[in-house]
Amino acid sequence: MIEEEFEVVIVDVEDGSIVLNDTVTSLQNGFIDLWLPRDRTYQITIENNEKSVESKISTYEGDDTCITTMQLS
Repeated sequence: MIEEEFEVVIVDVEDGSIVLNDTVTSLQNGFIDLWLPRDRTYQITIENNEKSVESKISTYEGDDTCITTMQLS
């Protein structure tokens, strides 16, 4: 899914604030590059052509810095 547009919503689980609610274009390698503040937990939703994926991710020390397992369905 190279250079495709995705609707991305990221919400801070702890305080409910919206960190990102925007259209993001994937890179030439098919990835979306997102930088999130450390030491937080987020609910992320990604949509593309009526397919979506939702997941919680966190940015604490020891957490993965690259998430490659989210797949649209």
